[in-house]
Amino acid sequence: MSVTELSPGAAGAAGTARTAYKVTGPRVLRSEWGKFWSLRSSWITLGVAVFLLVLFGAIASYTYSPDTVAGGGPPGASSGDSDAVSLALTGVTFASLAIGVLGVLLSAGEYSTGMIRSTLTAVPRRLPVLWAKAAVIGPVALVLATVGAVAAFLLGAPGLDGERISLSLGDDGVLRALAGAGVYLALVAVFGVALGVLIRSSAGAIAALVGILLILPGLASLLPDSLYDSLSPYFPSNAGSAIYALHESSDALSPGAGLAVFAGWVGLALAGAAVRLVRSDV
Repeated sequence: MSVTELSPGAAGAAGTARTAYKVTGPRVLRSEWGKFWSLRSSWITLGVAVFLLVLFGAIASYTYSPDTVAGGGPPGASSGDSDAVSLALTGVTFASLAIGVLGVLLSAGEYSTGMIRSTLTAVPRRLPVLWAKAAVIGPVALVLATVGAVAAFLLGAPGLDGERISLSLGDDGVLRALAGAGVYLALVAVFGVALGVLIRSSAGAIAALVGILLILPGLASLLPDSLYDSLSPYFPSNAGSAIYALHESSDALSPGAGLAVFAGWVGLALAGAAVRLVRSDV
């Protein structure tokens, strides 16, 4: 019987080949990045989210009237007197639905198609998949939503020229509020990813997203006033709207507190998704 020995060079080459295919965080992130941009739905949904943000913001600014009833915006809109920023960000609620749905599709979509089996076979540790999905959509949503918020403000500014509520980008708190809208929408996108992994059904996760962000505050209004006043600022959409409010309302959280509360909701959803991802069969 003959024994075949590998030369030191060959052994080193074999080791290098094995190392090249090692599953690492950056490689998982690169894979999720490729999958995200290869889907036509990603481009379309991101475009719709930015379009809605800019469209409704511009319309609200150009149709503004001083006689308009304050607080008459969509669910989740900041309360209080209207200002140039709140008008420009009228479309945040509608954009949040589009971008939240995108987060759901990014995660739950793989369960619908069965592709999740291939993904988890390639990444046996599983959790890096969840973190990579969140790390891909979060920054993308942050950048595009912030650009959309600034565009909505700039496009709507001429419509408010001469009005008492008109503002410029250089005024106190304006850039902070516009950036806050981007942060909120980025967190909504991550929230959608977490719900998709947790529920594993696109329809179910989208329904949960809509229920939590839009329906929950309305249902809670049926509670006694004292209890509702205490709980209302901590609902996800209400805490989120505080992030991008120009002026702090007496019945709402501060921007920093709103960010902490909404980030806590997102973190809780991610924790639940991580537990189910690790413990389930698929």
